Amino acid sequence: MRHSIALLMTCALLLAMAGKAGAQEKFPLAAPAGTDSNARQVAPAGAVNQGPFFDSTWKYGNAFTAPAGAKIWNPAKLKLMQGGKLVGGTVRGVVAPSTYCTMADAGYDFIWTEMQHQGASWAEVWRAWQTCPRAKAVPGVRVAYTDEREIQQALDGGALVLVVPTVDTVEEAREAVKWAYFPPLGRRSLGGGNAFEAGMWGSVPGGYRNTINDNLVLILMIETLEGLKNADEIAKVPGVTAIFAASGDLGNFSGYKQGDPDYERAINIVHDAAIKAGKKLCGPFAWKDRPDFTCFQAQSESVQIMRGARAELGDLFNTQAKPEAGPYAPK
Repeated sequence: MRHSIALLMTCALLLAMAGKAGAQEKFPLAAPAGTDSNARQVAPAGAVNQGPFFDSTWKYGNAFTAPAGAKIWNPAKLKLMQGGKLVGGTVRGVVAPSTYCTMADAGYDFIWTEMQHQGASWAEVWRAWQTCPRAKAVPGVRVAYTDEREIQQALDGGALVLVVPTVDTVEEAREAVKWAYFPPLGRRSLGGGNAFEAGMWGSVPGGYRNTINDNLVLILMIETLEGLKNADEIAKVPGVTAIFAASGDLGNFSGYKQGDPDYERAINIVHDAAIKAGKKLCGPFAWKDRPDFTCFQAQSESVQIMRGARAELGDLFNTQAKPEAGPYAPK
């Protein structure tokens, strides 16, 4: 009996020692079990960051560096870089993937999926984007605010153009950049989602994680008097691709309409900020011939359906019969 117990204890000890040895082989730089490794003060041999740990002096590694010579794969970003005029078609009813996909193949450069003023869920947006990931227009979105969850939901879903509204301060501009970009430029976390799948951007040259910082188009909207006051500093923030002179809300917040000298002054303040910072300048599609504007928001799917029907029907447009009675009778 004693012999059996001793044998069992010996076997258990040998198994434990083998387990420790195996773990050490699998994780050779791991802290020994139950031991303070003093990692805060002492770095492992061969580490780039030697000496005591300080986040402020940490040298960022190259594990996620884009391959040398990596090419831009986002056509929207490439068009802006080449000096072209970028046009986004607006989709408000994103609940129906077929509507989104029809607009995405209608000839636009990107789709401005509307999430600031519409009630769609992110699950519905993701489903629409995933339905036609190789449509001609890349997925873009206007989020509601400079919020970590809001922006990362957009990007994890696959957005390649990110529009952030009502940016009033340089701090808000930095917040947008912080959540839009992966380290070291920002603080976007690795959360997975549509964007990482092979059917969307997971198989792009150089890898999605390593190249998306160079491919993202980040547009900040100037819409208020406070935004005008800080427009120069907002435009200078690294990572901002373009600033958008919000035609409707600059009128809403200023009290003037397009053509009024005070309104035009507001638009020109945004114009000057973009030019001085070397950033692209965006506005409504009606301004496609306005000097220095190179990216635009076009009309929504409902307007485009109406325009398409008018063009197709010609002189038969809106020539319905007028019954004298019933729900269709003139009131």
